[in-house]
Amino acid sequence: MQTELQKRIDGVRTLSIVGMCKNAGKTTVLNWLLSRSRVRVLGLTSIGRDGESTDVVTGTEKPGIFVSEGTLIATAKDMLALSDVTQEIVYTTGIPTPLGEVVLVRARSAGSVQLAGPSITSQLKTVSDLFFSLGAEQTIIDGALGRKSLGARSVAEGVILCTGASYDMRMEKVVSDTANSFRLMNLKKAERVPAESEKPLVDTLKETGEALIPGALTDAAVVPLLKNGVLKNARLVVRDPSKVLLSPDTLDKLAIRNVSLETIEAAKVLCVTVNPVSAYGWKFDADAFLSAMTAAVDVPVINVKEAAL
Repeated sequence: MQTELQKRIDGVRTLSIVGMCKNAGKTTVLNWLLSRSRVRVLGLTSIGRDGESTDVVTGTEKPGIFVSEGTLIATAKDMLALSDVTQEIVYTTGIPTPLGEVVLVRARSAGSVQLAGPSITSQLKTVSDLFFSLGAEQTIIDGALGRKSLGARSVAEGVILCTGASYDMRMEKVVSDTANSFRLMNLKKAERVPAESEKPLVDTLKETGEALIPGALTDAAVVPLLKNGVLKNARLVVRDPSKVLLSPDTLDKLAIRNVSLETIEAAKVLCVTVNPVSAYGWKFDADAFLSAMTAAVDVPVINVKEAAL
């Protein structure tokens, strides 16, 4: 399975790791990627803080982030003193964070680092471009809780979606909600984008049977259209998957009514990782969890607790 994942990762220029919850195993996955990276120069940043030994929110222990010599790192200035690599500051971005300006450093030795990168996705794109201008061949973005916008292709080409028992005590809910996030992050790419209309959505759909949704697509907007029969054999196009804020029930109803939900920009989910052990005291049967998640998505599923990872 790991060999298949490596093949999927190779050739992906920008990669993001998105967690369904805290303690889903994102840092374990990140360290696996870093230890097996085949690129000469790697760029690394985070949307949110990561790399600390204890989670600042949950108080649980976390693995550190270990980088090789030559890695380019974008992090807040206050994090530099907490990293044990020899650092060369190569660029100051002017991007502010509560922990200081985001700076780009080159690791002049191997060691552990702490990350606190940009909080806005457009800033992540800026940082990635800077990495590539400095010789990086690949960029990895360590995601943050709830930031599904990392699934936008403007930010990353490939995504690893991490989930685990810490999300909920009920394995069925973890699988269901993760599968729904996967479903949204893998919306069909629109081959043709409808013209933006100033008319109400209901009028546009009646006239053309399709619509470009400039903002968020919500249940409040969609359910009434489903009830009055306007949304049938239609096409809705959103900017990127993060704009779809629909419940699983509404998504199912769209599918039943042959409504195609498409996106202009979307990254490709490369795999789903599962952590069967919760940070809060419970755990799932690892084989049952892996099997249920594998049945729910059509990409490789990997248990982060496996020794091979």
